[in-house]
Amino acid sequence: MSKVHVKKNDTVVVLTGKDRGKKGKVIFVAPKDSRVKVEGVHMQTKHKKAKSAQQQSGIIKQEGTIHSSNVMFFCDKCDSPSKIGRRVLQSGEKARVCKKCNEVIDIVKEK
Repeated sequence: MSKVHVKKNDTVVVLTGKDRGKKGKVIFVAPKDSRVKVEGVHMQTKHKKAKSAQQQSGIIKQEGTIHSSNVMFFCDKCDSPSKIGRRVLQSGEKARVCKKCNEVIDIVKEK
């Protein structure tokens, strides 16, 4: 299992592929496969069949997963894509930090 540098609800920018330059929120992270699902990126069509009379069949558009190396964290404070660093705060808590503006993104909760 490999680590993924982004978490659910992080804003990211797509670096490569047909959706290059698009910004979106991470909706799903699969750390085992190093893949993420980003809102509005890598849209796929799925043909859904009705399983009962109440359900409706049709063509559904949904997001597909992309490799986590193809996305970069987007810092809202400095308004640009940036790498993520880790720092121990004075209170002893560990935090994720934007490497461009040195602002704390969030506090890391240990398991």
